[in-house]
Amino acid sequence: IAAIALTNKMSMGAVMGAGMSVSTIIMVLGITRTIYLVKKYTPIAVIRGIQLGTAVSFGGKAAELVLKAQSFGGEGWDWANNYEWACLAFIIVFLFYYRAKRIPTAIIIFFLGLTIAFIKLYTNPPAKVVYPKIGIYTISTIVPTPEEFKHGFLSAGLGQIPLTALNSVIALAALANDLFPERPAGTPTISVSIGLMNLVGCFFGSIPFCHGSGGLAAQYRFGARSEVSIILLGILKIFFGLFFGSSLSGLIQCFPTAILGVMLFVSGIELGAVARTVNDGVYDDQKRHANFIVMITTAGMLVGFKNDGIGFLGGMVAAGCFYLAARFGGSMDDDNTGVVMQQQHQDGAHAGITTLPASRGSDDEDDQDHSSIRKVPVQAEQPLRI
Repeated sequence: IAAIALTNKMSMGAVMGAGMSVSTIIMVLGITRTIYLVKKYTPIAVIRGIQLGTAVSFGGKAAELVLKAQSFGGEGWDWANNYEWACLAFIIVFLFYYRAKRIPTAIIIFFLGLTIAFIKLYTNPPAKVVYPKIGIYTISTIVPTPEEFKHGFLSAGLGQIPLTALNSVIALAALANDLFPERPAGTPTISVSIGLMNLVGCFFGSIPFCHGSGGLAAQYRFGARSEVSIILLGILKIFFGLFFGSSLSGLIQCFPTAILGVMLFVSGIELGAVARTVNDGVYDDQKRHANFIVMITTAGMLVGFKNDGIGFLGGMVAAGCFYLAARFGGSMDDDNTGVVMQQQHQDGAHAGITTLPASRGSDDEDDQDHSSIRKVPVQAEQPLRI
């Protein structure tokens, strides 16, 4: 919605109308629980593909931000925004990658960037910069006209519906259940939440927004483990919005894009990492291979066309073709590997040989071989410790 609004120079009312209309539809899907139909008939490989594609898109956007910085040394080198800062932030993140809960690298990097922004703002500010100023900043209501509602929905809202339903509801619920299996997130709850916060927020001029699986992945990677982090973030945003308002735009303008790009890149990595679970609990090689192909197809089309909806449709078509081929064709590969594998498994079972990998529920699951394409049975054995 934001991209179309900037490109087409939409009015504030039209943007609000787009956000309100989309969120209303998503909320209705949640209240009526028809969002479960979307979840039920969306293969996990397509969901993982959306997450992987979004992660790759994050990487591309992160690279664009870093490239805005100046190169190493040389003429025109900018001390406040350069590749050196990007490398330092990159090292800090990965040096404490598995200590994020104890060492909040996001806060460290953010305050590093904020310090740089403050120094630049008061020593070498951009042209026509705005300085932070304490005051009382009021908010006003926005009531779109019927024409603005129509224009906003048709121009920017209609294409946002599948993106919100997939990435901000279905994929988000899947990621939340992966990260917090003891506290599963319900898709109707997420849908209603998106609807309410936009219907209220857009009424006061807020840009349309959602939860997003990328945001959850980033917050989890940088140490957040409960809702307290979101509550604190919300309180801080309300405070700065009411008492500093748009006067913070100059400070934001001076924040080094090199550091911001690294943070976005790491967020993408965390989101894309869940793609490794696409074949969890699946031991048939044919099905594992098909899942991987569907996931890559979804991700590739999402990144290539820069549209979640097209990626979703491509993945669903691929998954549907595999389903029909397996149901009516008997086998999805030319050499009939699946039939051979089944026969070998049956023969092995009669001989007392276990041909399935060890349980995926063990603590040593990362040490086991889970190749998605295998032509011979795997003997169950104790994992080799290194």
